[in-house]
Amino acid sequence: MTAPYARYRRAAAIPAGMAVATALAFLPNTAATAAEDAPAPAAAQADATSLSYVVNVKPGHGTSAHVKKAVAKAGGTIVTSYDQIGVIVVHSSNADFAKTIRKVRGVQSAGATRTAPLPSASTGDLGAPKVLSAAEVAAADAPAGQDPLQPQQWDLPAIKADKAHEKTLGSKKVTVAVIDTGVDDTHPDIAPNFDRKASVNCVSGKPDTADGAWRPSAEESPHGTHVAGEIAAAKNGVGMTGVAPGVKVSGIKVSTTAGFFYTEAVVCGFVWAAEHGVDVTNNSYYTDPWYFNCKNDPDQKALVEAVGRASRYAEKKGAVNVAAAGNENYDLASDEITDPSSPNDTTPGDRVVDPSKCLDIPTQLPGVVTVASTGAKGIKSSFSNHGLGVIDIAAPGGDSTAYQKPDAPATSGLILGTLPGGKWGYMAGTSMASPHVAGVAALIKSTHPYASPALVKALLYAEADATPCTDPYDVNGDGKIDAVCEGSKNRNGFYGWGIADALDAVTK
Repeated sequence: MTAPYARYRRAAAIPAGMAVATALAFLPNTAATAAEDAPAPAAAQADATSLSYVVNVKPGHGTSAHVKKAVAKAGGTIVTSYDQIGVIVVHSSNADFAKTIRKVRGVQSAGATRTAPLPSASTGDLGAPKVLSAAEVAAADAPAGQDPLQPQQWDLPAIKADKAHEKTLGSKKVTVAVIDTGVDDTHPDIAPNFDRKASVNCVSGKPDTADGAWRPSAEESPHGTHVAGEIAAAKNGVGMTGVAPGVKVSGIKVSTTAGFFYTEAVVCGFVWAAEHGVDVTNNSYYTDPWYFNCKNDPDQKALVEAVGRASRYAEKKGAVNVAAAGNENYDLASDEITDPSSPNDTTPGDRVVDPSKCLDIPTQLPGVVTVASTGAKGIKSSFSNHGLGVIDIAAPGGDSTAYQKPDAPATSGLILGTLPGGKWGYMAGTSMASPHVAGVAALIKSTHPYASPALVKALLYAEADATPCTDPYDVNGDGKIDAVCEGSKNRNGFYGWGIADALDAVTK
C-alpha cells in the first residue's frame, strides 16, 4: 500500500500554492524495494511475506550456537550480527518468529522492524525542493570573500557562522557523518570535503562498501545531499558555504529507495560511524515504521533497544549524535499526542501515545542532541516540534517566507543546500536545523580536538545564545495561539538552551 507520510523529518505547515520546498523531497511513485539498494538473502527475495527482525542479546560475545540454532529452528535467516552491541538482524517469513525467539534463553528482546513484507512498500510523490535554475546560479553575486550563493544564506549570520569563518573553517581531521538518504559526493561543493572511508550503504542492515554505494540514485530523495551541503559545503568560490566548510563529511545511506529508514539500517549506520572515526552524526529522520515506539509493545521495545544500543556505542567511540526534533508542531513534553501516521509502511491509524514512554527514535534517545527549528526572524518555525526538557538546542531550519521573511539580500525563508547533480535548492524542516547544530559541533571539535562527546555537548549548550520563550506564539498572525512555550530564558521548550552559536564554538 502507498504510505501517506514521508519517513524523514517533514515540514507540514507551509501554505499551499507557495513555491516552497519542504523537508520531504521528491520520492518516486513506483514499486521500490530494499533489495534494490542491497540484495536481500535469497529466502527473503523468494518469499514476499518475509519480514526483517532485530534480536537483542548480551553484547560482547559472538552469536552463540544456541541462539543461532534457535533462529534457524524458528524459521529465521541471520543477515548479520553486531556482536559489540548484541544486535542480530534476521529475516523470516514465520509470522510467529518474534514471539518464538523471545522465549529463547539469552534473547533479551526481539521485534519486527517493519509491518510491510520484504520488499517494502512504495510511497507517493510528496513534494520537491525548490531548485535554483542555471540562470539564477549564474546571476549570483556576492561580496569579496563569499561564495556566490552565500548572500542567500540568511541562516549563516543567524548562528554567526560567517564571523566564525573569519577565525577558522574547521579541521580536516573532523568528520561529520550524514546518516540519511545518501550523499552525492560528486557535487562540486561536497567533493573537496568528502570522506570516502567513512561512507557506506547500510540499507540492508549490513555494510555495502562498493564504490558509490552511498549515493542516491536519480529516483531517490536529495535529502541527504542537501543536509551534507548545509554542514560542509566547501568555501571554494562555487555555490554556497557550509556551517563548517573545512571539515570532512561522509554519507551513510540508510534509506530504502522508497524512503524508509528501518531499524536494521539505522543500527548499521551508527555502528559504522562508531568504527570509522566519525566525530559527529547527523540524523534528520525518524526510524520507521513507528513515529513513536512504545515500550509496552514487544516489537517496538526491541527497536528502541537496538537503536539505543547503537547510538550509545557511537557516542562511546567518540561521536556526538545530533537529531532533528520533527515537524508536526507536537509538544513532546505533553502527556499525550495523537499519532496518525503509524505504522507508515502499511495502514496507519490514529493512536494516542505518551511521548515520555513512546519514543521518537533516535531523536528522544538518551545522549542524543535534539534540535528544534527556527525561521528567518529567529523564532520557532511554524512546524517545529517542541517540549521543555526534550529540546536541547535550536538552529535555523527555515519557515514559510510569508511567516518569517529574511532580510535582504536573501529572498527565501527556506534553507539553501546542495542537491544531486551539481545543483542547489531550498528546503525547510527540522531536517535542516539539525545539520546546523552538527556543523557547530564539528567546529567545537575542531577547536577542542581532544574533547569527549560529553564535553562537546556541554560546550554546545553553554555557548548557545539563550533565547526566551516567544509568548504569545502566533506565527501566522491569525490571532490564534499556535503553540505554548514553557520554561525560562536559559532553557525552555522552544529553544532548549538557546540558538546554536558558531562564533563561540571557535573562540571559546
